[in-house]
Amino acid sequence: MNQQITSPTLDTLFKRTLARQPDALALVDPINKQRITGQNRKRLTYAQADRAISAIAAHFIESGLPTNTVIAVQLPTTVEFALAVLAAHRAGLVVVPLPLLWRQSELTSVLNRTAARAIVTCGRIDGVSYADIAMNAAAEAFSIRHVCGFGSDLPEGMASLDQAILQDSRTSRSVIQDGRKPALISFDVTSDGFRPVPRAHFSLIAGGLAMSLESDLAQGSTIMAAFAPMSFAGICASLVTWLLSGGTLVLHHPFDEEVLEAQLTDYGCDTLIAPAQLALRLDERGLERLPGLRNVVGLWRTPEQVGSSAAWTAKRATLTDVYLFGEAGLFGARRSAEDGSPAPIKVGPHSAPREAPGAAIAGEILLTPKGTLGLRGPMVPVAAYAPPPPTGDGMIAPPPRDYVDTEYAARIERATGGINITAPPAGVMTVGGYRFLAQDLQEWSRRLGQGALLTALPDRLSGHRLAGRAQDNARARDALTELGLNPLMVEAFRDRANATTG
Repeated sequence: MNQQITSPTLDTLFKRTLARQPDALALVDPINKQRITGQNRKRLTYAQADRAISAIAAHFIESGLPTNTVIAVQLPTTVEFALAVLAAHRAGLVVVPLPLLWRQSELTSVLNRTAARAIVTCGRIDGVSYADIAMNAAAEAFSIRHVCGFGSDLPEGMASLDQAILQDSRTSRSVIQDGRKPALISFDVTSDGFRPVPRAHFSLIAGGLAMSLESDLAQGSTIMAAFAPMSFAGICASLVTWLLSGGTLVLHHPFDEEVLEAQLTDYGCDTLIAPAQLALRLDERGLERLPGLRNVVGLWRTPEQVGSSAAWTAKRATLTDVYLFGEAGLFGARRSAEDGSPAPIKVGPHSAPREAPGAAIAGEILLTPKGTLGLRGPMVPVAAYAPPPPTGDGMIAPPPRDYVDTEYAARIERATGGINITAPPAGVMTVGGYRFLAQDLQEWSRRLGQGALLTALPDRLSGHRLAGRAQDNARARDALTELGLNPLMVEAFRDRANATTG
């Protein structure tokens, strides 16, 4: 069948490498997967991965999920994550990634807002029954028609995708491979609240290219991905960079430092993509013990901290800082080879690689009239962040914006002309990769009753950390769990050992 391809999808990129080198190693599980999910590790070639992807896609089709159906995915950083996302796209479905921290309250809200028809999860992850969480959320989301998972001991009513792979069905349907088709809906938290952010395939590929071109990621690279993939940046930093390179993707479920170093050594990884603070910590300890590592990509969930971060000292490996702005977008800048300091960021178009003559424009950075940092370009979903219509009686609507206001405070440095990101969005708390509104924190605290306090304290590594105080910490933990809140909230009321002096 002759079919014109206007622009590639993620499945197109996978099939290009499959056709060229079907027997090359494609996907590698964490070496501690047995502890994480109770499943055996997998090492899949492109041909083996393709058969598994087709079998899972066949299961989705046979389950009655029409093209363009929304399917929610909540999985750890294992091979199953890559297989499920690519299978969904092969079946013409739109993926909603669900961070592992999300529990029933957040899951139910997202499932209802996206009208998701199916959920993909894992039986157990780090000792927690995610299968039960998915089944409970599905019971409250009227649109859900199908729940499926990987792993053993799945509850009644949940279909096994491991069995689907073994059955190896060849059911398929014609899906137009067009990069403009919807691929992903992620969720961001801004000062206006919880916001769905839809993206097409080309937008995901633009994000992956911004990382891989700026860091000079070679074709056929062996990439270690140690960044949770359940977000726009996480998928770009793992799935997309791997598909663009046509190499091997070694997955690490964050975080175990000994396991990470063992994986880097055992598989001869030349590239590490990880949270920037982790990368700097590895550099501080010395990278001589990882002689094969040539390329480190550090992702900053707190971009306001890049400028004051420690210098990169390794001479054998380069570091590329990737600035993340929630689900709005990202940009990268490779550090100076002379002194290891962060590269100055200038207002205006930025290419990938940066400063290279004739390089493609990856996006544009601007300073908004509010004194905040704005983004625009192929990866930036401007429509998703459009301001709400005016509530007053005014007959004239404000002009549409052609950029996204990230709400990060920024200013221009007179001495260098570079932009200085000074503060995160007001009213938005960040604990690691989890973002929530400060007003929500106050509401949760009120629900705990008189005498209870739940607060967010500034933290150098993760943006904020949570601390709680209650007359009965165990009762407070139970109350938050019953609300369907995630472990970050619950563990704010953990029992602390009595301080000792010596």
